[in-house]
Amino acid sequence: METTKARDALEQWRVEFMGRVANPLFAEALFDRVPDIVFSVKDIQGRYVCISEACAERCGLRSKAAAVGRTAHELFPRHMADRYVRQDERVFRTGRPLVDNLDLTLFNNRKPGWCLTSKVPLFAGDGRILGLACLSKDVHEPGRIGLVDERFAATIDYLQAHYGERLRIDGLARRAGMSGAQFERRMRRIFQLSAGQFIMKTRIDAAAERLLLDPGLPIAAIALAVGFCDQSALSRQFKLVTGLSPRQYRQLFGTGPGRVR
Repeated sequence: METTKARDALEQWRVEFMGRVANPLFAEALFDRVPDIVFSVKDIQGRYVCISEACAERCGLRSKAAAVGRTAHELFPRHMADRYVRQDERVFRTGRPLVDNLDLTLFNNRKPGWCLTSKVPLFAGDGRILGLACLSKDVHEPGRIGLVDERFAATIDYLQAHYGERLRIDGLARRAGMSGAQFERRMRRIFQLSAGQFIMKTRIDAAAERLLLDPGLPIAAIALAVGFCDQSALSRQFKLVTGLSPRQYRQLFGTGPGRVR
């Protein structure tokens, strides 16, 4: 109980500290120094509140200020913007983060390339979603043969949408149009994880970031929903990754507006 009280006190201190920060756009300034990462914040209507310097350069803007109040469809090619908007709407609808999505983007030379995108919802004090923050890291493709194509990206989308089902590596490889060995090598080059580790990470993320935060869901049901054969299998893998059992994680983090989700 003392541990929970201490954690709540630290969380309150952290929230109060950030509330006193006079320059809330400090993250934008930090990411201006990282040319292979694009940072942005949008409101609930998809309008840019701020972007990093790399994003302004890629969109051909004279300054970062030129993006403020505009939407993805005003800055990016339509096929890219359509996907970004669908992702945003999913974050706004579910209130859950989007992690490591493989997306087409524009590089500094205005040519298309690939990136790993993560988005997190931004909450008001009363729990309403105000917008989201987005971070996209370029996928560098050494050599003459690109690591990513549309078919591989679609396979990653499929994996992230169907993690609760039985997924076979050879089946995913066929979907991507390559051999199992080729698929494994590409997963390791892009995500620094094997295909099996990436599937496990996706399942653990789903349990930790959403399902375990609902106290009404039995842990056994959560295990089946995210693709484990039973509760003990989830508990074993979850503790291996987080250091906590699912029950301990649920007790420690709980739910509530503004919590990390």
